[in-house]
Amino acid sequence: MHWILLCLIVLAFVLIVAEDFVHINKAKSSLFLGTLVWLLAFIFPEPGVDAATIQAQLNENLLDIATLWLFLMAAMTFVAYLNQQGLITQMVYRILPARIGQRQLMLLMALLALAFSSLADNITASLIMLSLLSSLKLKTETVLKFAALLVFAVNSGGVSLITGDVTTLMIFLAGKVSISNLFMLIPAAILGVIVLLLTMLGGTTGELDIPHFRRPIGGRDKVIALLFVLTIGSTLFMSVYFSVPPVLSFLFGLSVMFLMYQFLNRNTPSSQSVLEYIREIEFDTLLFFLGVLLLVGMLKELSVLEQLPALYQVMPVYAANYVVGLLSALVDNVPLTAAILKSGIDMDRADWMGLTYATGVGGSLLIIGSAAGVIAMSKIEALSFATYLRFLPRLLLAYSVGYVAVLAIADAML
Repeated sequence: MHWILLCLIVLAFVLIVAEDFVHINKAKSSLFLGTLVWLLAFIFPEPGVDAATIQAQLNENLLDIATLWLFLMAAMTFVAYLNQQGLITQMVYRILPARIGQRQLMLLMALLALAFSSLADNITASLIMLSLLSSLKLKTETVLKFAALLVFAVNSGGVSLITGDVTTLMIFLAGKVSISNLFMLIPAAILGVIVLLLTMLGGTTGELDIPHFRRPIGGRDKVIALLFVLTIGSTLFMSVYFSVPPVLSFLFGLSVMFLMYQFLNRNTPSSQSVLEYIREIEFDTLLFFLGVLLLVGMLKELSVLEQLPALYQVMPVYAANYVVGLLSALVDNVPLTAAILKSGIDMDRADWMGLTYATGVGGSLLIIGSAAGVIAMSKIEALSFATYLRFLPRLLLAYSVGYVAVLAIADAML
């Protein structure tokens, strides 16, 4: 049974990587196999292991999963409301000028992608920026450059805030880094994006007109947006000064949003129920994380994760973390991060910061390595695994520069 469970887990990760080829949604396959391995563990327990022991192991894993899942649900509900109301898109169009040079536009869009992916999530930031890119009349080669830059910028922006990237949140919730540590990643993330931008400027010339679809922003939407910003700010503040778990702060902010929405729409009987916006969030994403964490939890119970530190025994920690970032371009960064956290590898704060950057940005190296890349491939017809692969040397250079910058900043500040 031990080997059967391992084979099922390997199959699950293969299906995740090959989602675009087998046409099986990774949320469905990971949830199916993640629950199946635990069912089999109960039905066919290993010698000397009773049901009470397996139940205790499952409960421990479910507690970690629930903390992450509830936080994501709360944050994504806010974003779903703002995105459906068009507020985020309107903000982008109001920032951009009516006419701009292509090089200046490339820089501005990269910085916007950095900012949006920090405050919202990678999926929403990717959809917004790629929708804008699709509306521009650019040559195919220029579109590919923009797309590669945006994928890298979106993944880079998410590493510096717990609201921006799931792996950052996981490492933070495990107590490995603090909010102030994460803020130190911002200069390194920007530097990596700038390095990639500089390598993309060749042959990018001329100016273009930016289409503007300006419409008024409702007062109610502004209130909800302000609540979202206040929730993020209060989450960071209370976590630093009062050690309040981020999930509690965000759930409280979500409850305030529900009450405020009902108050603002008290005289509008036909208005949509605020609970409907929960249905707009990417439940595929949430179910995928649930399935993956169940699979990684079983790997821990099968003692497989005890083998992971071998990588850290044959090379320095900083080098091993760098390699883990490269692996995240092939294997989803969520199971990689969960595996390292559960394996008990001993690292100092600087190395945990390096790992946070590596797992968050390393997936940018291949188009299938991150949600932003997969979305880009589905939105940009000319973008494929092969066309994106042409940018690998430049992406690897930017990733390496950013990683080295993280370690340099951490050593100087800690």
